[in-house]
Amino acid sequence: MPEVSIEIGGRSFEVACQEGEEKYLQAAAALLDGEASVLAQQIGRMPEARMLLMAGLMLADKTAGLEERLEKAEQELHDLRKAGAGTTQVREVRVEVVPPSVQAAMGYAAQKAEEIADKLEAS
Repeated sequence: MPEVSIEIGGRSFEVACQEGEEKYLQAAAALLDGEASVLAQQIGRMPEARMLLMAGLMLADKTAGLEERLEKAEQELHDLRKAGAGTTQVREVRVEVVPPSVQAAMGYAAQKAEEIADKLEAS
C-alpha cells in the first residue's frame, strides 16, 4: 500500500492509500488544505483537530451543495425530456461534480486526519 505525503494547514502527514489512488488523495488533500488555509486566514491559529474538523465540514457543505444542484439539474433534464418526448430532441446536460473516487479519497483522508488529530490530542 503506497504512502503519500500530504500537507494540510502547514503540517505534513504520511497517509496510506490504495495503489493507483495517489493522485486522488493528493487532490483531496489539496482541497482540504485550501479550506484549512481559508480558516487560518479568517480565524488564525487553532488546534489541529478543530482546524481539520472545520475544513472537512466546509468541504462537506460544498459537496452537499453540488449534490443538490446535480439533483435539480437531473430533475430539470428529466422534465425537459418528458415534456419534449416525441416532439423535440433534448441534448443531455452534464453537471460537473466531484468524482466518487475523489469523494472516497477525501473521506479516507479526513478519517486519517481525525486519527492523527486524536493521537496528537491524547499526547
